Amino acid sequence: MTAVHDLFQWAPLGLPAYVFLITVVVFFHELGHFAVARWCGVKVETFSIGFGPEIVGWFDRKGTRWKISWIPFGGYVKFFGDADAASTPDRELVSRLTEEEKRVSFLHKPVYQRAMVVAAGPIANFILAVVIFAGFLFAFGHVSMPPIVGSVAPHSAAEAAGIKKGDIIRSINGEQIKEFDRLPEIVSLSAGQTLTLELERQGKVFTVHAMPRLMQVKDPVQGDAKVVALGVRSDPKAKLTVVKYGPLEAIGQGVSRVWLIVHGTLTTIWQMVAGQADMSQLRGPVGMAGMAQKVAALSFWYLVQLAAVISVSIGLINLFPIPMLDGGHLLYYAFEAVLGRPLGERAQDVGYRLGLAAVLGLVILVTWNDLVRLNLF
Repeated sequence: MTAVHDLFQWAPLGLPAYVFLITVVVFFHELGHFAVARWCGVKVETFSIGFGPEIVGWFDRKGTRWKISWIPFGGYVKFFGDADAASTPDRELVSRLTEEEKRVSFLHKPVYQRAMVVAAGPIANFILAVVIFAGFLFAFGHVSMPPIVGSVAPHSAAEAAGIKKGDIIRSINGEQIKEFDRLPEIVSLSAGQTLTLELERQGKVFTVHAMPRLMQVKDPVQGDAKVVALGVRSDPKAKLTVVKYGPLEAIGQGVSRVWLIVHGTLTTIWQMVAGQADMSQLRGPVGMAGMAQKVAALSFWYLVQLAAVISVSIGLINLFPIPMLDGGHLLYYAFEAVLGRPLGERAQDVGYRLGLAAVLGLVILVTWNDLVRLNLF
């Protein structure tokens, strides 16, 4: 009964917040595909937010059906010559196209144009994130917390290394630390390797060595999770400072934040493969809705910034070389560019089936994680 209560506790705010996140991120992703396809002269038949039956839709002056569908788990752009939302070629239709129809068919465009159309979706996600981050930094600045240790968790790597409350962290592995937020970023990417920390205590500077451990931590947004950590928290009484940025500086910082998310995501995935990180960190739609509810309860502006983070993740995942994803299409086009011809139909079909299996496997994994997190198992 408790698990069911937990499941619906966030529904009144969580579902609208989740729909907002997915709609914004998916819209800009598909808009990237759409805009470059139109620029290349491709006929776009459908622009859909969501899957399944249509809720509402309309035709634009060029015949594209814009629609919102019932299942809010993504979206798609369907080009002339596609058999489905995954851009699988409709070979029967393609075989009987007229010369005029071939001029607007996606499949008959040069390989470099098809690659541009496919890559435009993830690139649009990265651009959206840069714009959001830069906009917030320009408008509000960045709140910086000094790297002062407020507390040390018992039985943690920090306690074993002799770190104490009130210590100032000056550097980690030679990198100067100016704010506390940089600490968990470095530690989470350390893959459990020993870190060299330069500390200041009562005016004296000294060095300690600490090996981060996999710890169960509580996060007000993400909930309980196992992460690689030192086991220190910031000092809530420390004086905060606000760093202001001009327009160009804000854009540069926005690009830097996108890169940090990309680098952190790739490193975490590698750690999961190597068994150095917990796969329970992965979240599906239910987990994202719960997180969206908690963020939305804090502030709508936090929700917008979460949309930027998710936009980077969606853009990056779509670039993975898995058939059915944008990266899989780009992989096929790379083979086509090298061979001078498309891969054979059998090779493409096998690739799509393997890609479908990989995507379904990931969906099952993240759904299981969500249900476990809700104590249903």
